[in-house]
Amino acid sequence: MTLRGKVQQAYANRAWIPNSLTALRLIGGIALIFLPLPSMAFYIVYVVCGLTDLLDGFLARRLKTASAFGAKLDSVADLTFYIVAMIRMLPCLRKRLPGWIWYVVAFVLALRLAAYLVAAIRLHRFAAVHTLANKATGAMVFGVGPMLLTSALTPYCIALAIVAAFSSAEELIMHLRETPAQN
Repeated sequence: MTLRGKVQQAYANRAWIPNSLTALRLIGGIALIFLPLPSMAFYIVYVVCGLTDLLDGFLARRLKTASAFGAKLDSVADLTFYIVAMIRMLPCLRKRLPGWIWYVVAFVLALRLAAYLVAAIRLHRFAAVHTLANKATGAMVFGVGPMLLTSALTPYCIALAIVAAFSSAEELIMHLRETPAQN
């Protein structure tokens, strides 16, 4: 099929709608690098990215246009947005959170990295599983931005660390149990 045929097919099946929202999150995540924090512009882009995260998968399922490409684009957009947002918010978080919590964050990140590495080594592919625990973690990570404006940041981040540790361990176990594809 030609590129034009693929574009026409994508337009006809409305896959462009959720994929455009996902692409918008990817662009917004990159834009956060250049926006000052705290600023209204940063939080507007931050909220738009969060809304696209909620809507793209919902619309893909609702319009029956979910695809492997869309799922991969979603994972890339999520990682870009959350990594950039956390890096940008890190100076504020370092000032406000107790020192010991960073050891917990390192542990959770090590679990998450182990899950990705197991998938890459055993399954020969990148794999980010969209479990309920991962969705809860993503929602709670998104909540860190607004929580910077409150006095409840530390207890919120402790709860986030617990949920993130569970979701990372769950994904690691899933990858360890999955049967590798035969070549």
